[in-house]
Amino acid sequence: MQFKDNTKQRSKTIQGLRSFKDTLPKNVKKIINKKGHIYSETLSNWKYIVGDDLFKVCYPKTFKNSNKFGVSTLLIMVKRGHEVDMEYSKKDIMDKMNSFFGYAVVEKLKFISFDDEQKIFTKTETKQENVAINKYQDKIKNVKNDKIKKSLIELTKVFKKKSKKF
Repeated sequence: MQFKDNTKQRSKTIQGLRSFKDTLPKNVKKIINKKGHIYSETLSNWKYIVGDDLFKVCYPKTFKNSNKFGVSTLLIMVKRGHEVDMEYSKKDIMDKMNSFFGYAVVEKLKFISFDDEQKIFTKTETKQENVAINKYQDKIKNVKNDKIKKSLIELTKVFKKKSKKF
């Protein structure tokens, strides 16, 4: 793959075969890099990370990467009454996550408790246009290439299905 500077245009182009990452628009790359890999892997392997007992009473809500102002933090929703159990197993969860990824991914865990009556995941019928979160729908609609737009909608469907399993 060669990089070529266009003198008439101010952008660089890539000649030859491109990876899928290089063909995505900049807005979509930002979305994937923000949440991306670590959070999705954590969701899909949450039962393995925390164990069967804690899996029934908690789930990961968000993941924030480290930057120069803060450390990487995983926000976990915990059923009311099980906060003490989670606090005692905090070190084990961080060790398992870091060993699962092979490097220090999580430096801090935060817990938020919720009532048991509250439903964690609600089942709604999804249409193809209404699969992604509202703030990402506009960005997906702005993608001009129809094939990329359809594949992004399919990607959001897969993420929804994975999150419904938990």
